[in-house]
Amino acid sequence: MSTLRSKIESVVVDAARPDLCQFQCNGALAVAKSAGRNPRELAVEIMERLSEKPMFKNIEIAGPGFLNFTLTDAYIINHASEVSVDESMGCDTAAKELRVVIDFGGPNVAKPMHVGHLRSAIIGDSLQRLFRYLGYNVISDNHLGDWGTQMGMLISELRRREPSLPYFDEFFGGEYPAEAPISIVDLELMYPEASKKCKADSELMAEAIVCTDQLQQGRPGFVALWKHFVNLSVKTLNVDFEKLDVKFDHWLGESYYMDRMSTVVDRLKKDGFAETSEGATVMHVVTEKDTKEIPPVMLVKSGGGFLYATSDIATIDYRVETFNADRICYVVDKRQGLHFEQVFRAVKKSGIAPESLMLEHVGFGTVNGADGKPYKTRDGGVMKLGDLITLVIDKAVERISEANVAADQSEEARREIAEIVGMAALKFADLQNHRLSDYVFDLEKFSSFEGKTGPYLLYSAVRIKSILRKATDAGFPVGSIAVCTSEAERNLMLELAKFEDTLIAAAADTAPNYLCDYVYDLSKVFNRFFKECHILREENETTRGSWLALVSYTLSTMETVLGLLGIQVPERM
Repeated sequence: MSTLRSKIESVVVDAARPDLCQFQCNGALAVAKSAGRNPRELAVEIMERLSEKPMFKNIEIAGPGFLNFTLTDAYIINHASEVSVDESMGCDTAAKELRVVIDFGGPNVAKPMHVGHLRSAIIGDSLQRLFRYLGYNVISDNHLGDWGTQMGMLISELRRREPSLPYFDEFFGGEYPAEAPISIVDLELMYPEASKKCKADSELMAEAIVCTDQLQQGRPGFVALWKHFVNLSVKTLNVDFEKLDVKFDHWLGESYYMDRMSTVVDRLKKDGFAETSEGATVMHVVTEKDTKEIPPVMLVKSGGGFLYATSDIATIDYRVETFNADRICYVVDKRQGLHFEQVFRAVKKSGIAPESLMLEHVGFGTVNGADGKPYKTRDGGVMKLGDLITLVIDKAVERISEANVAADQSEEARREIAEIVGMAALKFADLQNHRLSDYVFDLEKFSSFEGKTGPYLLYSAVRIKSILRKATDAGFPVGSIAVCTSEAERNLMLELAKFEDTLIAAAADTAPNYLCDYVYDLSKVFNRFFKECHILREENETTRGSWLALVSYTLSTMETVLGLLGIQVPERM
């Protein structure tokens, strides 16, 4: 209930002792300290003013100045009744001026996505869904890694294998082949081998760097070959993103900013922000207030090639100029913190980004195995994201069979439900953790229909759908929320009222786990209501209709929040 938000240096929170009151506030203490007042005297003044408002049933002062509030049932009922028929469920989703760019996904060309890409994809997707729901102008971008040293490694490796290909002939004047000289399978096998060779042999690495520099300087054959690599990779990457139901507005990879990188570097040099050091171009971003070492940003290597920082700075320049961004969120591994600190400092110091622009590194932890180390396959290899998705869905099929779920449906329908359940298990298991935390991937736990899991929440939502179907079959109409006959009913309405504040807090802190906590708590409160209030057996039509309206309101809220997490709810299970 947004009306309960405190306008002073405090917050209104759920009561620690719900048997005494519904809400508590420490505002009198906070204000009294800054005003040099007695907190209890100030609390009395606040209480006297608030007591005039009909929404409060009771206001009490506790301790040195805490305020305890209890709302009237009439206010709770009226609020629930109004919100339940509102398309946005009481959440202010009016169009806002804020333009938010969310940079997430970020896979690399020639590298199949692995378990490490999971968090960026689903955290970023949840945030774009949340921001859009709140009415912000959202632009999502999958910043593809298609312009780094790995491209040089691939080009030099293919040249060693197939030196006669026209891409390597500096004097070739014809058109390059329309079809790639290798398949995606060849490409994915070639990269790890090329990387291994370069790491073991400094001469091969030097060769790869030269190829990278020549690509970035526009050598025609290398550019043509690079386009093949990108096209092959994007097709494969799209398969995994589609399975996750993750979509982007743009796929503007590093290469998109190739020309802008040169322009930005020239501008930084001209304006005195960048300088030459040992043949390379760097920019110092250290300040007098720093208590830790902040290395300079390297913009151009001594060989003439650009770096990730150059690309990111040019990208911000583009997003400010083209998207007119007010806030840019980078959903990237928390271990990249120093990189983003350098980049953000560089664009603010140079004026590329105005001071008003919010630049955020939305970092996240790792997905680990039972040993506490990054999750691997059974043979110790890196777990491909596609293989992980298959593993989760196969487990969902097994769980559905064990729980006798959807037993009356066709095999095809059960498979579809298993895919929905598997994605719910995978996404909720990840998103329920604070993004900065590492977590252990426990498939047995995540796929369970009991406890704080995605499958449990799906089962709860589907059961609510079943109640409404049975009511329709019995000819029981959904009325309007008009009664409050029990504590369980009252608690459900109060829990539903937290929807807007939960979304606003999750957006402010870029924390989808708030949504997970909320929808899980809501399901528990609803289950207590359902056990106490025998909806379909209730004979009083007004009470039954009110309860059914509350059931429908709960379902809408659950489906909305799960949808913001990227989780679909099936009709039946």
